[in-house]
Amino acid sequence: MRIAFSRIGESQPTYFNTSEAIVRIGSDPHTNDIVLKNPYISPTHAILNRNGSHWELTPLGDNEVFVGEQSVRMGERAIIGRSEAIRIFPFTLKLEEAPAAEDASAGISQRVSMLILQIHRDLLSRLDVSDTDDSRRQSDPFLLQVEHDIDEFSRLHGLFSQENADLLIGTAAARTESYILQRMIEGEVSEKEGDERWTRMLSSRPDFESRLESLAAALEDAMIPDRHADLSLRIARVERMFASTWETELKQRNYDHENELLHYLACCYLKKQVKDILFGYGPLEDLIRMPNISEIMVVSRDKIYVEKNGVLEKSGRQFVSDEVTVAIIERIVNRVGRRINTAEPLVDARLLDGSRVNAVIAPLALSGPCLTIRKFPSKKMLIDDLVKKGALTPVARDFLRACVVHGCNILISGGTGTGKTTLLNCLSDFIPDKDRIVTIEDTAELQLQKEHVVRMETKTANIEGTGAYTIRDLVKNSLRMRPDRIVVGECRGPEALDMLQAMNTGHDGSMTTIHANTSEDVIQRLEVLVQSAADLPISSIYSQIGSAIDLVVQLTRHSNGRRCVTQITEFVGYDKAQGILRTKDLFRQESHNDDLMPTGALPTFMGELIEDKLIDLDTFYR
Repeated sequence: MRIAFSRIGESQPTYFNTSEAIVRIGSDPHTNDIVLKNPYISPTHAILNRNGSHWELTPLGDNEVFVGEQSVRMGERAIIGRSEAIRIFPFTLKLEEAPAAEDASAGISQRVSMLILQIHRDLLSRLDVSDTDDSRRQSDPFLLQVEHDIDEFSRLHGLFSQENADLLIGTAAARTESYILQRMIEGEVSEKEGDERWTRMLSSRPDFESRLESLAAALEDAMIPDRHADLSLRIARVERMFASTWETELKQRNYDHENELLHYLACCYLKKQVKDILFGYGPLEDLIRMPNISEIMVVSRDKIYVEKNGVLEKSGRQFVSDEVTVAIIERIVNRVGRRINTAEPLVDARLLDGSRVNAVIAPLALSGPCLTIRKFPSKKMLIDDLVKKGALTPVARDFLRACVVHGCNILISGGTGTGKTTLLNCLSDFIPDKDRIVTIEDTAELQLQKEHVVRMETKTANIEGTGAYTIRDLVKNSLRMRPDRIVVGECRGPEALDMLQAMNTGHDGSMTTIHANTSEDVIQRLEVLVQSAADLPISSIYSQIGSAIDLVVQLTRHSNGRRCVTQITEFVGYDKAQGILRTKDLFRQESHNDDLMPTGALPTFMGELIEDKLIDLDTFYR
């Protein structure tokens, strides 16, 4: 696809060629494919997304966008017709058909996947089923034999033949790009825990590795002028510029399909991909390592989406078959003591690094095995990091710190993917070291950097259908463990009643999260959850809520991907005369472009915060 764009009044357009499924448009040169420099253009103003045979446009900026004569506002989506122009004042953009060569290059990834599938099947015909168990990942002789077999199968399938020259060069390019990204990541992000001995390339050749390093350095110099930029920005720039830079570099070096280095790189890439399938997470392995990806969503074997900087896009990766997808799902859940099969086709689990996993297979999943991974950050997010990202203001940060130290019961509310667990982790840093903390989760995600922490995780039933322990069971048991504070990963069922009762019986400073769209919706949500545990009158439920919860911190994810705190509300108490639960907004964000600002109302416990010297009233409104 070729995109022509020009400022209104200009006769000569600028062209942008791409074979990718996602094109970002905006004023920020670090994060966009098409850069439109103008005060009316937002840093990321719109996203073009290929959906099958057509393209769709989603505006993310404030300035109105037109597709043909249709006005498309922020967060809406419009299909672009063949002759329709896109107008983002003061620019006009037009989509044009790509040259045949670009269409051919877009299919190389599909051909690489087919080659990997063929090699994988051939390799399995030589291996015993037990050869792919965890113990063989430790065996260097076995892994070396696997690599030699992959070399042999690559030749047998014609990888080095003249007719597959483009496939060879494309596979070598994939290896070089992954090498550059891996080197960048390893320079700033510590390796995740776990045994990954199988990822080593035992058949590597020092002379070719040295030439690869030289090639990668030349490509990096051409793509990344600012080596001190944020890691995510550098990764985005490499992903955006690699294809064109690679093609230029090959011409300068006079490399063709007969070049020995390209042969070596192509084989290295195939070895890694096949070994990832045998021992790791297949095409997800590299995605899990990428620090700028926060979520991975497998819709079907050939559709894997990722969330980058709050925006969904197609990854370009795919599984070679549904059978491989199921095998990798089973490998993930088995390693943490869970199971999935046709009798139990749905499971919640986690990776060894703590990333949250949900998997669904047949007969529930109709379009093939479905997998969702909420990645665990390699580096723990701190409250100051949230301030830098604009998720909350320094004043709100200081207020929340004072509330945690003081022992307020805090409920963090928001939709899916708004950052509830991240904020809960950050607020837990303020809990005094002397306090005994009990954490309760479905899947262990909390990272409490405290010494006196007891961690508990739910357990599913065994094969006989017994031995299950729910969140509610663990909350009840925690009351017998002499906790100062109870931290529950999420209240989503009858355990809400037990959590409220714990907060009402001396466990001040407890925290949990809940799914709700606003602070006001939290009340109705809690009402439903409590009634699922016991048939209580509304007045009794509201009285419990009013006595137990001091603050609700509301999180929202806006259409442009930004996650932020939009409300901090105090639950004042239950008004028996009017039969309502009184609330008071202390901080509020009026629109998605505004900061979180104090409303002018003071919490009822402000005097205690000032008396304990936890907050300075003079700076509260600044």
